[in-house]
Amino acid sequence: MNSTNDITSLAGRILMSVIFLISGFFKVGGYTQMVGYATAVHLPMPGVAIAVAAAVELGCGLAILAGFKTRIAAWLLFLYLLPVTYFFHNFWAVQGQEQQMQMVNFLKNVAIMGGLLVLSVNGAGAYSADGALAKKG
Repeated sequence: MNSTNDITSLAGRILMSVIFLISGFFKVGGYTQMVGYATAVHLPMPGVAIAVAAAVELGCGLAILAGFKTRIAAWLLFLYLLPVTYFFHNFWAVQGQEQQMQMVNFLKNVAIMGGLLVLSVNGAGAYSADGALAKKG
């Protein structure tokens, strides 16, 4: 890879991580409200589910940001987004403005999932913990 590709990979990882880090912090900061929402949509064990969701988003978001175990973190987030996207952005079950909003969120998640697949195949790039570990080995 050349320097431009390495910088682009770093920028992409930073941008990709932001949505998961912010979402994870909001789940921690608004835990009670999030548990209430999870209860309203009949999510089993809502308190545990929100705690696990926050841990996945924060842990994998930080891993992608640092470029540490990037391929694994990308796969975990991809797998996490499958049920989240299906159950929480089910635009086909609502009407009107709510349908449009949920379709946008559904498609946003699909696009993020595509980026995660690319990241899982290509890895973090040279400017990452993974890149530094590869140079030592």
